[in-house]
Amino acid sequence: MREANLAIVGATGMVGQTIKRVLEERDFPVNKILFLASKRSVGKKVMFKGKEHVVQELNEGSFKDIDIALFSAGGAISKKYALIAKENGTVVVDNSSAWRMDEDVPLVVPEVNPEDAFSHKGIISNPNCSTIQAVLPLKVLDDLFKVKRVVYSTYQAVSGSGVAGVDDLKAGIQGKEPKNYPHPIAFNCLPHIDVFMDDGYTKEERKMIDETKKILKSSKMGVTATTVRVPVENGHSLSVNVELEKPYNLQSVLQSLNDKEGIVVLDDIKNNVYPMAINAHNTDDVYVGRLRRDFSLENGLNLWVVADNIRKGAATNTVQIAELLLKED
Repeated sequence: MREANLAIVGATGMVGQTIKRVLEERDFPVNKILFLASKRSVGKKVMFKGKEHVVQELNEGSFKDIDIALFSAGGAISKKYALIAKENGTVVVDNSSAWRMDEDVPLVVPEVNPEDAFSHKGIISNPNCSTIQAVLPLKVLDDLFKVKRVVYSTYQAVSGSGVAGVDDLKAGIQGKEPKNYPHPIAFNCLPHIDVFMDDGYTKEERKMIDETKKILKSSKMGVTATTVRVPVENGHSLSVNVELEKPYNLQSVLQSLNDKEGIVVLDDIKNNVYPMAINAHNTDDVYVGRLRRDFSLENGLNLWVVADNIRKGAATNTVQIAELLLKED
């Protein structure tokens, strides 16, 4: 791969810092790198591959001679500056929900639909963190048996809300009132992620429903979701109930999942082996286990899916998309 001129937008945030770390770990070929953030972070020092860099303020002139910009600064910033970057010839990989359902913007998980990245028109979207980990096993099942319907129930860590969510959990354990969530998250579960919509779903639930269909290219697939914030610092867990169109053999499913790049099967209930958030912490794999038949319907299957929501659910997936772009060149 050739060396790229790179910019990280939102460089001082939780995901932005993790993007930097993942770039270093994967030895991403960088010629020049800019760390961009809001005015309040300007002047902060960032170490990258043994060299010190100064955080610069994001502005309309930030993207001159930049090949790829990795955005993780929220939807409003992405809506404005992704277009500016695109006009400068920069390819944007965006972590916000701003562009995900735009027909002209591919929504990419490299282990699932890498080919879609090459149809970009200057902007590529990174899916929702929970969607990313869900579609890896769903892709395997859909290819083999055709997925008819999916029911998601999520158990999402507070790091999905950024530093404010982690702070609320730690403060709540000490008996303090929450500042980020509408209710205490310590010793509690909140069936409320993002804003409520008119139909009673939250925006997070709608993201999972719509993004799953787009990534798997199946508008007729039935998908529903209930997303819950739980008092876990890092690592999202999902209960996924799937209805398949074709009969399946459970052992064959386990083997096919284990053979899939990016998936680790942990399924040995005799020895209490199953995926947990602590397994996923600071790793880039998606962990799958607790596979069992759903006897309430024909060709039903239950599985439990866990991943690090800051790494595979955001930063690592972003870097993997950037790697695809360099391979394309």
